[in-house]
Amino acid sequence: MPDVRLASSQGKWILLTTVLGSSMALLDSTVVNVALPRIGADLNASLAALQWTVNAYMVTLAGLILLGGSLGDRFGRRRIFVVGVVWFAVASLLCGLAPSSGVLIAARALQGIGGALLTPGSLALIQASFHPDDRSRAVGLWSGFGGVGAAVGPFLGGWLVTGPGWRWVFLLNIPLAVLCVPVALRHVPESADPHSHGRFDVLGAALGALALALVTYALIEARSGSLAVALTAAAGLAAAGAFGYVERHRQDPMLPPDIFASRQFTAVNLVTLCVYAAFGGFFFLTALQLQVVAGYSPLRAGTALLPTTILMLLFSSRSGALADRTGPRLPLTVGPLFCAAAMLLMLRVGPDADYLTDVLPAVLVMGVGMVTLVAPLTATVLASVDTTRAGLASGVNNAAARAAGLVAVAALPLLAGMGPQVYRRPAAFDAAFGRAMPICAGVLLLGSVLAATLVRHRPADDCRRPDCRTHGNVTAPPLETGGRG
Repeated sequence: MPDVRLASSQGKWILLTTVLGSSMALLDSTVVNVALPRIGADLNASLAALQWTVNAYMVTLAGLILLGGSLGDRFGRRRIFVVGVVWFAVASLLCGLAPSSGVLIAARALQGIGGALLTPGSLALIQASFHPDDRSRAVGLWSGFGGVGAAVGPFLGGWLVTGPGWRWVFLLNIPLAVLCVPVALRHVPESADPHSHGRFDVLGAALGALALALVTYALIEARSGSLAVALTAAAGLAAAGAFGYVERHRQDPMLPPDIFASRQFTAVNLVTLCVYAAFGGFFFLTALQLQVVAGYSPLRAGTALLPTTILMLLFSSRSGALADRTGPRLPLTVGPLFCAAAMLLMLRVGPDADYLTDVLPAVLVMGVGMVTLVAPLTATVLASVDTTRAGLASGVNNAAARAAGLVAVAALPLLAGMGPQVYRRPAAFDAAFGRAMPICAGVLLLGSVLAATLVRHRPADDCRRPDCRTHGNVTAPPLETGGRG
């Protein structure tokens, strides 16, 4: 049984290294959007290249995150966590030194592999190391520090882009890794799942990542109307079909189809797809809108959405407690409606937008919606399956959220009619942004309808852990443990 106490020096070191590791991935997910206009100008990149700067990371992360959890369970969670941190740092160095958009995109894909290795291990190390009496408090502290990191990230990213330059958004990960790795090796006990057996579903992971990559490419390049795009789309759909076939017929699949036998689990993941697709498109385009159209500096744009994360950090636990009493249907229905209203309010943000009257109202309504929605969504996912499958359920939900954001970043500019150089022309981008926000709001409305009609009203009282209640991560649900092989 794990016996490390939180008050001990070892316990504090374990908490530090897990927070540092998760912060590396979290910071990149929150600050890169702020840097996109400067990256585009410096590397003479098209809008498609900026989309790939975000999506290359998401393709490998979403496609491999379940496999990363399985590797930790089998070969040791500390070992795989450390490998992930080192991998992520080396890829970050490549990103920071990239001479062209093509090199940056390739390095971002490598970053995603590192993220898939370290992300599941961060919280799993806490679960496997601390004494049961201290585990809940340790997870609460991990969640709280993660929320602070999410809050600081956009401000830090904006400051780096405005000051030393966008390359330091990536180079910042290197000193974090230099501190994290020695602490992990010296103070974190190794742990593994003694019951982990069978072969890894490498084929399933490869097919899943390939399907995401091909479909994403087809969506980003669809405006060209070329035969290559059509063939890529067909190949992506074929890869998705092959992934489904492999998962149904493997003895130890990465994504066991029977987990979707739970109607509640399936319903909440459908809501997740809608919600995080809208969030992905919103945060990608809003960072550009504030800088390209409203004329904000990267620092000002990075801090503009800060109230949303602060509201989540302060009030998510109360929202989770309320959902325990009312059941998940109400917050999962109402939350998306608030977020949809916020996206429509963002239509007020145009040239020389005033923060207090034009931006802040939308940001505050968005914060209310996310507070209402996000913690109950996480708790309901974990409460909808047997506790022995909580790690798998969390991994599936996390992968679904990231895949939804990935597809949204690829598809939304296409649906809004954004050309390759639109972010260089403020008037054209403003018009396209005005078409994109109602689309995001419509996707959230669909999520609300799905929650109202499919999610059961029963209170989600099976998940009372802090990671189900409190977190500030706006890009994906918190990942509770590893998956399976």
